[in-house]
Amino acid sequence: MSRHLPILRFFACPESPSSRGVMHFFKKNYEELKKLNPDFPILMRTTENAMPAITTEIDFTEGDVIKYMLQTGKFKNTDGTLSQERIQAAKDYLKTDWTAMENARWNVPGFDPERPFLGTEWRDDPSKKQALSDFIKLKDEASTLFEIVQSGPNQEYKRAYNSLLMHQRVDLWCAGPKEVEAAVRHLVMLGQRFNKREPDYPEFITEFYPGVEDL
Repeated sequence: MSRHLPILRFFACPESPSSRGVMHFFKKNYEELKKLNPDFPILMRTTENAMPAITTEIDFTEGDVIKYMLQTGKFKNTDGTLSQERIQAAKDYLKTDWTAMENARWNVPGFDPERPFLGTEWRDDPSKKQALSDFIKLKDEASTLFEIVQSGPNQEYKRAYNSLLMHQRVDLWCAGPKEVEAAVRHLVMLGQRFNKREPDYPEFITEFYPGVEDL
């Protein structure tokens, strides 16, 4: 789990029958899960009348939100019709060559145009503007497309983002242990698909446990 998720939180009411499945699963599996994931936070939050649930934190990107909006038909005008302009802008945004932009970003040694609070005054420097022309072109195109994507009515993009965030929570009202296990598997698969987490492998083996005889 720790390869794909940063944390796992269980919510339950210790006195409510509706939370028995969550409580049973947690008490039965916590020790084994911690042995398999010793540095992984597995937390239980209990309070009176709590809605039994399990949550995690998924690193959804802007591209993930846009794909979700395209797949679920979220780009709609006020009259309910699909906005072809925003749909096309979303598709073009997903085609952005982020690798080329990242490479062009470092064309001026020691200078990062993406540094926080830098502003845009550096674009008035002819030498930097020339060296970073490819970066500026790709960056401006992506920014323009993203503005079009976000221009929908009724906070369309923000609502879609919040809707996507709800996928990292599974409510488990009156669920049994098997349903809780299925919810955990769902979140792990979701993290495997979206989270760009790098496994922290050791550089060399520090402990040895004897097993079969060496050949």
